[in-house]
Amino acid sequence: MSHVQTPNARILTIPNLISFARLLGVPLFLYLFLGPEADVAAVVVLAIGGTSDWVDGYAARRLGQVSRLGELLDPAADRLYILATLVAFTVREVVPWQFTAALLLRELVLLIALAVLRRHGYGPPPVHYVGKTATFILLAAFPVLLLAHASAGAEPVAGPIGWALAWWGLVLYWVAGALYVAQVASLVRSAPRKT
Repeated sequence: MSHVQTPNARILTIPNLISFARLLGVPLFLYLFLGPEADVAAVVVLAIGGTSDWVDGYAARRLGQVSRLGELLDPAADRLYILATLVAFTVREVVPWQFTAALLLRELVLLIALAVLRRHGYGPPPVHYVGKTATFILLAAFPVLLLAHASAGAEPVAGPIGWALAWWGLVLYWVAGALYVAQVASLVRSAPRKT
């Protein structure tokens, strides 16, 4: 019989160190991609950051090191990777601004929903598996799109695959956002009225 691990207050855990390392990859990617335009190195950093998305969560469960900090760091690292990549890709015209705007609008909707939750005394609800799936797909799409942009030889194959993943991820990202807003609405409706 499986059991749900209760988050603890530990900070220095292996999963949290993995999350911190993922966070450090964001400025490294931005430097490589926007500074010297070292696209191959940027692809590697982005691919490692994206594919290691599940590693911290898996390690936390496997090692019994689920922590409250880890529950906050993991989605924060995911969002930071997505946002930083989108901004950089838009600057270098890897993706059109409309694609970036669609993802940023979803983030704005979630920020407003989170503010409403906090106003009613709630913290963020648990991450939904649809959101995790969307994040994984987007983080897989970005290195493929960058590869298509950086290599004319890879573009005929990497381009269609990257865009298929990107659009699929965008749709799921909005589906997850709608589920999140529905959770928020349900919590707010059930909140005790202040007199």
